[in-house]
This record gives sequence, C-alpha cells and structure tokens, in this order.
Amino acid sequence: MMAYGKNQRLRFKRRRNGETDYRRRMKMLRGGFARAVVRVTNTQTICQLVNYETTGDTIQVSIDGHTLVEKHGWPIDASRKSIPASYVAGYAMAKAAIAAGHNEAILDIGLAASTRGNRVFAALKGMVDAGMEIPHGEDVLPDDDRIKGSHIDDSIAKAIEAAKKSIEEA
Repeated sequence: MMAYGKNQRLRFKRRRNGETDYRRRMKMLRGGFARAVVRVTNTQTICQLVNYETTGDTIQVSIDGHTLVEKHGWPIDASRKSIPASYVAGYAMAKAAIAAGHNEAILDIGLAASTRGNRVFAALKGMVDAGMEIPHGEDVLPDDDRIKGSHIDDSIAKAIEAAKKSIEEA
C-alpha cells in the first residue's frame, strides 16, 4: 500500500534541491517571450537567450566569460564575473540576439537575489544599452561608475571600450 497524501508525494528533484522555482518559471513562460537568462557562477557570468519549446528549452544565443576573453579581448587577468564583465557579457549577448532577429525578451534571474545594482542587473543594463527591449525599472540598474569599474581599477574602463568595439565589429 502506497501513501497518496500531499506530504508523501515526492517533489520534482530541481525543486527539492532548490534549483528551480516552478511557479515563477510558468509565469514567465505564459508570456510567450524569449527569456534573457543571466546566471553568475563562481568564476563567470553567463548570459543566454532561451526559447521555450515543448520538447525542452532551446538556447538561441549564449555568451560567457570564456567567450569574452577568447573573442572580444577581455583581459585574461580581469574577473569574468565582476559588474563590468557582466555588463559586457549582457551587451555581447544582446548584439548577437539582435543580429539573429530577436529584439525583445524578459529577464530571468533564476533564484538569484534581486538586489539593486548587482551583477545580474549590470548584465541587464548591457542588454538594454545594446538595443534589446526588456521590461525593467531604472532604479535597479547599477550606476555608471560601477559599470565602468572605477571601484576596481582604472584600466577596466579601457577594457570595456575595447570589448564593446570588438563586439560592434563582429
């Protein structure tokens, strides 16, 4: 005899492990827009444009810290998950998405804390500056001094400009 109550039912594994909020995910999927997914790992920021399909999500465009270094001239010794690196990753992802014909999306930050001015919103600012239409409030975006990396090092501003120039040429 098996137990059938709601407390005995096994929840989805990603829910048990705290990896997916299925209620928030379904809310986003009902809108029908592509999702601009931003994830910050221990070593880098990953920005992806993801479409939902019944067979599974498909990734249309993906940019991460390694792509910034290899293709867009981000300094090897600089952090790939800092606010400036997140901004450049978002900028590169949006330019690639626009080139592929995707002009609008909604932001998917997953289970990350939505603190004003954090790395996720730095990537959002990069996407918006590149020309993507993503609904957001201006008060959550980090200020320009943090985007330019003045809190880290003065050379970061030059690296951002060089990376943006490389992205524009690609």
